[in-house]
This record gives sequence, structure tokens and C-alpha cells, in this order.
Amino acid sequence: MINAEFRSEERYCRLLLSYDKENEKKSLCEKVDLVIQKYAYKPEIYTTSRPNGIEILVVEYHDDCNRQAGQIFEEIIKILDITNFN
Repeated sequence: MINAEFRSEERYCRLLLSYDKENEKKSLCEKVDLVIQKYAYKPEIYTTSRPNGIEILVVEYHDDCNRQAGQIFEEIIKILDITNFN
């Protein structure tokens, strides 16, 4: 199961997508890439691990003056079929 968490400050947005299975990782990365490729505004993307075996894909936008990231994040949430997130 993929979990999502959203954080935002002035001109900065971050979407954290956590997963614990290798097959989730592949599907998650493919779908996120599909959405991001549609836009000229590119995020900083990286992964991090937690000690309990959970990995997190982090999608960050800096200097988001036009607030484009919100639309992109909504599309990512929709394509991943996530209905409950923080």
C-alpha cells in the first residue's frame, strides 16, 4: 500500500510517497514519471529509507511562485489511486 503525505510552505511543496514492496516501487516511479513528464516545471526527486524497511519517494518543488505543484500533486495522487493522505 502506498501512503502519501503533503507538506507546503511559502513557495515550497513536498509530496512524500511511502511504500514497502519492490513491486510498488516500480509502479509508483513509472506513474510519477508519467505525470511529471507532462509538465515543463520539474521537481527535485529522491528516495530515502526508514529503518523499518519502508522507502519514501520524495517529490519537491522549490520557488513555486505560480503554485503549479498543487495541480501536479493532485494528478499524481489520482493516478496512484490514493484516497487517504496527510
